[in-house]
Amino acid sequence: MTGRTLLAFDAAGRGCSAALWRDGAVLAADRAEMARGQAERLVPMIESVLTSAGVGHGDLDALAVTTGPGAFTGVRIGLATARGYALALGIPAIGIGSLAAIAAGSDPRERAGRTLLVLIDAKRADVYAQAFRPDLTPVGEPMAVTPDALDAALPRGPLLLAGDGDAGAEAALRAAGRAVERARAPTLVDPATLAHLAAQAPLPARDDPPPRPVYLRPPDVTWPAGHRPAAPTQKDSA
Repeated sequence: MTGRTLLAFDAAGRGCSAALWRDGAVLAADRAEMARGQAERLVPMIESVLTSAGVGHGDLDALAVTTGPGAFTGVRIGLATARGYALALGIPAIGIGSLAAIAAGSDPRERAGRTLLVLIDAKRADVYAQAFRPDLTPVGEPMAVTPDALDAALPRGPLLLAGDGDAGAEAALRAAGRAVERARAPTLVDPATLAHLAAQAPLPARDDPPPRPVYLRPPDVTWPAGHRPAAPTQKDSA
């Protein structure tokens, strides 16, 4: 769909970003790193990008959004925003995995002869990870994994690391005897790269379901003091 007009945005990681793609080029883009606040920032950023590109809502043919893994709240914000725009404008929404989007932003010259390992900060002792061959073909599915389990989960050979996650992963891989280098690519999703990926994807059919989130574990929940969730009933468990 390189000849169409596409809006791409991300709120699943440590920030939010948006880009407007038309006829094989990015007309406008913006990004901001933030630990929280994506709910307030994302829509104004999208509208600013549309204004900068001189594109109206009615000019859009499709939109794209990251589906995670990432921050639970950020993933939900991005997908809810995508659903709202898609329904209001009557256009399809394309879901792109966050790990694949970061992988696509890496330099093919750096990937040559190495497995690309994308790591996303999971804010725990583990990381979200996925491996890719030099041609960006995935090696397995996204996973939430502790650093000491990474070596056994990856193909043999040298590694190129990308993304903002670590949690000791690089040190653990070096301790396991791996040759490891860090990619010079952006550590977060680049909106222009996201738009490029979505432009190469087929448009969803009208009756296809909306993009679904990629959750690799339950959300972190802190219960108020003295409160515990009720045990599920037989009906709830069905």
